[in-house]
Amino acid sequence: MSHPSTGAPAAAETASAPESFFRRALRQKRFVFGLTGTVLVVLFAIVAPFLSPYGEKETAGPPYAKDGLFGTDYIGQDVLSRVMHGGQEVLVISVLATLVGMVVGILIGVVAAYAGGWWDEIIMRLNDVLLAFPQILLSLVVLTALRNPSDWVIILLVAAGHAPRVARVARGVALGIVSRDFVVAAEALGEKRSRVIVAEVLPNMTGPLLAEAGLRLTYSIGIVAALGFLGFAADPGAANWGQMMNENRLGLQTQPWAVLAPVLVIAIFTIATNLMADGLAQASQKGD
Repeated sequence: MSHPSTGAPAAAETASAPESFFRRALRQKRFVFGLTGTVLVVLFAIVAPFLSPYGEKETAGPPYAKDGLFGTDYIGQDVLSRVMHGGQEVLVISVLATLVGMVVGILIGVVAAYAGGWWDEIIMRLNDVLLAFPQILLSLVVLTALRNPSDWVIILLVAAGHAPRVARVARGVALGIVSRDFVVAAEALGEKRSRVIVAEVLPNMTGPLLAEAGLRLTYSIGIVAALGFLGFAADPGAANWGQMMNENRLGLQTQPWAVLAPVLVIAIFTIATNLMADGLAQASQKGD
């Protein structure tokens, strides 16, 4: 793809880049299926609590009874109602953690690529140090030290695990853009570095970054559910898909749906976001 050497045409091109990328993405069956599944799970998490047959903490019968669609859990709460109430917290934390991690990671990666030289080396070597820590381990160490972690603590911890990984991807993509003619032309016209990054560099990184965002969202839901399974939830009594698996694991043979129902929803969401990320990645490659 050829790039103009003046600021105005370059702006027009970068403005049309995201639009053409989305058109390519919508032609990918993986992306369409993944987007449909993701939207359905999100809608389920938003609407389902208003349609649940029982309240979030309401007793529906004896423990591990077969009554209802999925029966009851270890203390007699309706499993279907708990699943319907348990999605909002997990999804909101996962989405916010992904957004924070993406923003911080993109900022680090683009600044490193654009600055170049020693700044690039220093930033990326520090980034490599952060990459050396297993993502779940950092969260477990901090959450173990905190008796009652808030939702924002979990969000920031999951985001902190994403940021260095996003930074490496963003730097790799940005390195192929910062030396192009339209970026050089914008600099020659006296544009501020911050404006060059926002107006010229970032719009041309849309495809790979959206694909990475889909992948990060998949990891976020897995980590948040895993933390809930391990007992690290802001509200121990609230419905939480990961926490439900932990609470009912001892009765798996007696009442499998108390564990399988939240596992099924998490699996559908992670598969859908993975398909969406794959579709975005394919659309990005076809645009190169």
